[in-house]
Amino acid sequence: PRKASSSRPTVVSQGSAARFAERAALRRRLLRRRIGRWTGATAVVGGVVWALLLSPLLELDARQVEILGAEEVVDLEAIDQLVAQSAGVPLPRVDTVGLRRDVLEVRGVREAEVERLWPHGLRVSVVARVPVAAVPEGEEVVLLDAEGVQVARVAEAPDGLPTIRVPLDEPDNRTTIAVLTVLRALPEDLAEDVVGVSASSRDAVTLTLADGARVLWGSADESVLKAEVLQVLRSSDVTDDTQVFDVSAPRLPITGS
Repeated sequence: PRKASSSRPTVVSQGSAARFAERAALRRRLLRRRIGRWTGATAVVGGVVWALLLSPLLELDARQVEILGAEEVVDLEAIDQLVAQSAGVPLPRVDTVGLRRDVLEVRGVREAEVERLWPHGLRVSVVARVPVAAVPEGEEVVLLDAEGVQVARVAEAPDGLPTIRVPLDEPDNRTTIAVLTVLRALPEDLAEDVVGVSASSRDAVTLTLADGARVLWGSADESVLKAEVLQVLRSSDVTDDTQVFDVSAPRLPITGS
């Protein structure tokens, strides 16, 4: 006789089937919600990115650019031209670091900072180089700052600025730096009496005083001591008619007519 099979058909109640269907529907609804939220968030982010980086809502308006600290020696027109290259660019995309680097290359600028002024402006703040000496060159006068950097070219040297004669084409500016170092070391009363400085090399600096006397200074070494020795020599009655003071070796000064 054949044995009856022990397996039984799976019986699913109508209640269980309904619960399975409900769970499946719930999962589909949750998935649709997630997709909807993700799509919405993506749209919002895309809108923000577009508004910040691509739309005209935040573009730079050249009329809203402030340039502060530009003295007479600063080439203001050159700065205006640099800023104008970014006009119409959305403010977040304006390369302020690169613009600052370019502004620092403008003649007369020693320091610079660039910052955004929301929603459409920029502020360019510069610190101008200060001329401390004038160098005649052809029909122009080149103004130098304390570092020997050419600040500007003008028709005439400003009043009160000492005129120096140094080679402007020297690659390392050693002679110019030596002359400027000497000028900085002079006490105020002596500096006011200096009408000219010349140097053929960094070791051959010569001062010309208001009364026509020449001072053979030599190098910039021991400039403070040399200034003290020169003042002592000039205050002596013995040197009233002296036209040459050699303080290049300050411990063994020489005078001559």
